[in-house]
Amino acid sequence: MEGIRSAVILAGGSGKRIGGDKAAMEFFGRTMIEWVVDRVRYAALDVVVVVRDEPQRRRTQRLVPDARVVCDQVSGYGPVAGLAVGMEAARGDWSLAAGCDLPFISPEVFDTLFRLAEGHDAVVPLREDGVLETLHAVYRSGPMAEACRKAILGGERRIVAPLETLRVNRVPVDRLRPADPCLLSFFNVNTKEDLREARRVWEASQMYPWSRR
Repeated sequence: MEGIRSAVILAGGSGKRIGGDKAAMEFFGRTMIEWVVDRVRYAALDVVVVVRDEPQRRRTQRLVPDARVVCDQVSGYGPVAGLAVGMEAARGDWSLAAGCDLPFISPEVFDTLFRLAEGHDAVVPLREDGVLETLHAVYRSGPMAEACRKAILGGERRIVAPLETLRVNRVPVDRLRPADPCLLSFFNVNTKEDLREARRVWEASQMYPWSRR
């Protein structure tokens, strides 16, 4: 795949289960959004962060001044609306999509997904339980933005709904183990327990290949 790659990071969630803005949550001296943006820059030069409103946009822009921070435009549609505005803002023909709550996000995993993109509109990891990791995937920016807008117009809030009109390469997560043997890239932080576990894993995994970058 040639040309610029983009990254669309969703950071507009309310963080009710963890008790605050996940993007601004501290993780070993930095905020979660700073960790994630720094990591994805190894896989994509153009970074777009999607937030929920103007006050959060200003706070987030101060944290990641070299990223472009944009506001969600449609309330009540969660990640579908976030991906719509993020993919529209992306400068690359292809964009990776991720949440802001992935402290171990692996650029090597996304490099693998980008390499599997030829002939498709989306490359989405498929877990053993049959669940698609739609927020840890890569998409053709234009078609994904259009698919998300159509889903919203149809009143569809399911994150998998836009995929129904795209050519999707569903990649079993085991195929990603050469890039991330323990699949820690998929570890997301939704609760305070998750945050404690992430800190424990971080302290125990400093010899993990991605940690040396």
